Amino acid sequence: MNDSFYSHARLYDLMFPGGGPAVDFYRAEADRRGGRVLELGCGTGHKLVPIASDGHSCVGLDFSAQMLAEARRKADERGVAVEWVQGDMRAFELGRTFDLVFITANSLLHLHESQDLLSCFRSVRSHLAPGARFIFDVFNPSVRLLAGADGVRRTRESFVDPDRGTVSVDVAETYDAPAQVTRGTWYFSTGSEPDFVVAPLDMRSIFPQELPLLVALGGLRLVERFGDWAGGPFAADAPLQLCICEAA
Repeated sequence: MNDSFYSHARLYDLMFPGGGPAVDFYRAEADRRGGRVLELGCGTGHKLVPIASDGHSCVGLDFSAQMLAEARRKADERGVAVEWVQGDMRAFELGRTFDLVFITANSLLHLHESQDLLSCFRSVRSHLAPGARFIFDVFNPSVRLLAGADGVRRTRESFVDPDRGTVSVDVAETYDAPAQVTRGTWYFSTGSEPDFVVAPLDMRSIFPQELPLLVALGGLRLVERFGDWAGGPFAADAPLQLCICEAA
C-alpha cells in the first residue's frame, strides 16, 4: 500500500479531477442494483459522492485518512450522506451486506501479493447480499509498456494549482517482472519548488489469464469482462479489464 502518495489528497484531486465515463458507468450500475453500495479504495469520493447524490445508501472504505477527509469535505459540500470508513481492503468486516461492491481506478493493484488479492476477494464475498455484484476495473497489461519502464525520469503531465501555479509531474518507473509490479517514483515540481513532493507508487499487473483464477480462488465467479466503459468486448488491445463478478 502506497499511503505516502495519497497523503496529498488535494494535489491528487487537482491531477485527477474525476468525472467521465467511469463515473457514468458506476452510477448506472448503482441504479441498476439498488440497495446498499460499498466502494473499496474510495479515495476522495470521485465515484461515491455522485452515487450518493442519486439517493443510494453508500459506504466508502479507504486506507488513507487524508483521502477520506477530502471525501468527507466534498460530500458535506454537496449535502449528501456517505459513511466513510478508514480500513484495509485486504481484510474488513462491516457487519452488513451490500447489493453492489466496487473497486475502481486500478485501486485493486495496490495489492501486490496474490494472498492479499485473495483475502480482499474473500472479504468482498462475505459482504455480498443475495444477487449482488462485485465490479472492479484494472488496466490490461501491455508487455511493450512494461518493457519500457527503464527507470528514466520523464515528464508525464502538468496541472494548475491555484496556490502554486503550474505543477509538473515527472515519473520514473521500473518493472519487477517476477513480482509483476511496476515500481515508480512520482515527482511534483513548480518553477520555484522543485520536487516539493516525491512519493513512491508501486502497482501490480494482473494478466488476463490469471485474473479469472484469482477471482475463483477468492470465492467469486467472473460473469463478464468488458474492454471499455461502453461495454465493448475484452480483447488483446483493450485498455482495461472491467470485471463483473458474483458470489460463487
